Amino acid sequence: MSYLVTARKWRPQIFSDVVGQEHITKTLKNAILNNRLAHAFIFAGPRGVGKTTTARILAKSLNCLNPHDGEPCNNCEMCDSFNSSRSLDIIEIDGASNRRIEEIRTLRESVKYAPTKGKFKVYIIDEVHMLTNESFNALLKTLEEPPEHTIFIFATTDVHKVPATIISRCQRFDFRRIELQTIKDLLASIAKAENISIDDKSLTIIAKKADGGLRDAQSIFDQVIAFCGNEITSDILTEMLNLIDDEVYFTISDSILNKNFNSAFDITTKIYENGWNFIDFINGLTEHFRNILTFIVKKDTKLIETAESYKEQYKSYEGKFSEGDLLRILTLLNQVSYEIKSAPNHRIKLEITLCQLIGLEKSETISNLLDVINNNKKLESINVTSAAPEVAEKKKPDVTPKPKPIIHKAIVPPVQEQPRQKVTKPLTMKVISYHWKPFTKHVIENTSELLYQSLTALRPNKFGNNTISVELDHKSDYDNLNNKKVQKKIKHFAKEYFDEDIKFDFYFPQGKIDPNDLEFINSDEANTPLIEAIKSDLGGREYKQHEE
Repeated sequence: MSYLVTARKWRPQIFSDVVGQEHITKTLKNAILNNRLAHAFIFAGPRGVGKTTTARILAKSLNCLNPHDGEPCNNCEMCDSFNSSRSLDIIEIDGASNRRIEEIRTLRESVKYAPTKGKFKVYIIDEVHMLTNESFNALLKTLEEPPEHTIFIFATTDVHKVPATIISRCQRFDFRRIELQTIKDLLASIAKAENISIDDKSLTIIAKKADGGLRDAQSIFDQVIAFCGNEITSDILTEMLNLIDDEVYFTISDSILNKNFNSAFDITTKIYENGWNFIDFINGLTEHFRNILTFIVKKDTKLIETAESYKEQYKSYEGKFSEGDLLRILTLLNQVSYEIKSAPNHRIKLEITLCQLIGLEKSETISNLLDVINNNKKLESINVTSAAPEVAEKKKPDVTPKPKPIIHKAIVPPVQEQPRQKVTKPLTMKVISYHWKPFTKHVIENTSELLYQSLTALRPNKFGNNTISVELDHKSDYDNLNNKKVQKKIKHFAKEYFDEDIKFDFYFPQGKIDPNDLEFINSDEANTPLIEAIKSDLGGREYKQHEE
């Protein structure tokens, strides 16, 4: 053939050419040099990462007449016969088309014969997991005690389908996905050798599309060359593969900072018109904010898999997003990624999500805000001291310890407990509100679990269809009080107290501030301008512990 695809033309011929699997190639070379070869190997891993290629290099190295440092020479008679597919001592078998027991019996018979010219007779069985159970069983005895001149090499993408009895008789090597930068470097070297111009963004797009498979990357590379010719640019590549442009994700993060709600509808329109998948877009947006979080936390871009130009853009977000902001965004996107799959209209669901993201206010802890105020107070005190030291000296605080007041304990006679009043029927919201505190007391008296103590701080909001709706003060109580076992107990206590089957709906309103998310403030700081601003501008409210 006058033309060979890149995957075949640039297939590695020695161990050193195999990329991304150094932990395996080094072990095999040392085994050859030290003459510690197993009689059977199993190569497991995802598609297109070098399993069959490594098996061929190993087989060629074992029969090479002039090996060097564990590598085949590729010049001797044995190497030449294998490279031209004329070797009789290296047999490649497709497990998918030779899966029946008859083929395995034939293989067992041929194993007995010595190699024609080489040192070993090597059997490479690709996709070995496709063999039937009967074929595996027929292979067991031969695999456990093969002739000295026979070596088996199995390759599979589904190692869990291979019986444990087979795996235990083999030396197992797990191939891993190839890193994005490694694929980019290899494609760049191939493009340079082929006189093809390709930019960094295009290499990144191809490598990410391959998802760790080098053969997939090389196949996409061939397809791109057929479409673009010898000049490959990211714009043409994105159009050809109909990929989502990464610039769209940066537009969204900028819109969140600028509170630009118009972009939410412009972007969803662009996605719809280009025929992009809405689920893929959500996944890409999640990765985008993960990259921002990675840079904010790590202060570098080593763990971000993208083009170099985009890495510089991620650096521009330093100081603009906090870890808390990004975690809230990622939590929302993670939830939407599940919800959008069942949404009847993906476009509307995405528009609502983007508007929610843009509408999120930046989070700032009370401690940080108080630090700013305290720093300002310190600066003011320094200025006062430097301007009038004699005044500051006069206002030194009195540090003389004051005697503690003596508190006399009064003797109070015990209060007799009032008998429980009978519940008026029919049940109404007014009746339930009147009996709520005695009811919660009844629950607490009859259980030792601390969980039910939170009921005393709650108040019912609505009653209908025999269901009491109760607004929660803390988000953490939602999962606890809506637990099936807890609900069952509360219904039991309600049956005892109200003498009716009553359901409970505990809910935490969206947008409500959980007091646990705020730090407690001393009483003498409760009327500062900061607290007033939080109440008026952010919708905060003072949290007080309920007294018995």
